[in-house]
Amino acid sequence: MDFEPPFQGTCKTLLQNPTHYHDKLSDVDECELPVIDLNNLNFGHIEREKCVSEVAQAARQWGFFQVVNHGVSQEVVNNMQYEQKRLFRQPFPKKVENNLLNLSANSYRWGNPEATCLKQFSWSEAFHISTTEIPTMRTEHKSLRSTIEAFVKTVSGLARSLAEILAQPLGIKPVYFEENCPARTSYLRLNRYAPCPFSSQVYGLISHTDTDFLTIVYQDQVGGLEIYKDGRWLGVKPNPEALIVNIGDFFEALSNGIYKSIKHRVVTSQKVERFSVAYFYCPSYDVVIKSCGKPALYRQFTLREYKQQTEIDVREIGEKVGLSRFLL
Repeated sequence: MDFEPPFQGTCKTLLQNPTHYHDKLSDVDECELPVIDLNNLNFGHIEREKCVSEVAQAARQWGFFQVVNHGVSQEVVNNMQYEQKRLFRQPFPKKVENNLLNLSANSYRWGNPEATCLKQFSWSEAFHISTTEIPTMRTEHKSLRSTIEAFVKTVSGLARSLAEILAQPLGIKPVYFEENCPARTSYLRLNRYAPCPFSSQVYGLISHTDTDFLTIVYQDQVGGLEIYKDGRWLGVKPNPEALIVNIGDFFEALSNGIYKSIKHRVVTSQKVERFSVAYFYCPSYDVVIKSCGKPALYRQFTLREYKQQTEIDVREIGEKVGLSRFLL
């Protein structure tokens, strides 16, 4: 199929070298993430405070939770699924061209062509779209653009609201996010996980944490997302009515370790493709992230500095090290 990236050619080379194997993927137990009804924020003081407490508790204990009555209509979700499939069905050479959607260079990414071992290879493809680039997407993709605009309009407000809720127990003023996370600094990632003939050996997305404050994800019902909690991997059961929210590295640092940015990954399927959309709520590049508690667990840093360190780590050791680089 002309739309598939050359996953197999790259992966077969790695599979042929026995020193490049990692442990065979094993079955994991399935879990249901905490589900929080955001409608309760609109009721009386008691209901609202209970909802705020539930959000903070989930961020502390899980680092992941689900929200229902989130404001993203089923129509927008359905349109997004349809448009994603159309986009990823474009011929691979066309997707690689930077002018397909009129996005910045390297907005389309697949696998890791420079991987030296299987644990560095992700059997997936994605479009990374800065919110500033959405209005200038090509007119021939007008329906995709309008669908993305509708999705981002809702989830951007949701991300800010959740961030402000999580700030309350920390004593951080809600205006912190208004001042430090302008809409232009966040981005959207459209993901496709292709069927994989080596699904017992290759991840759809390798284990990682997110470089942001919050991530909001819509996933289809195929499943495959796994989180690392209490020393073991757990599969996340899909919920068709929910969006998934996870804490990013910057909220863990800002909260001085109270909220948890935990490792997560995606496993592949032999026969079924999987789609998801992720919105990353990020600060400006030069905003200083400083732990709110004392003694501070992490030294202060900026997004620019954090990304530079991540690039160095990926280049030198093949993976992101993350917050441990900034421990005091």
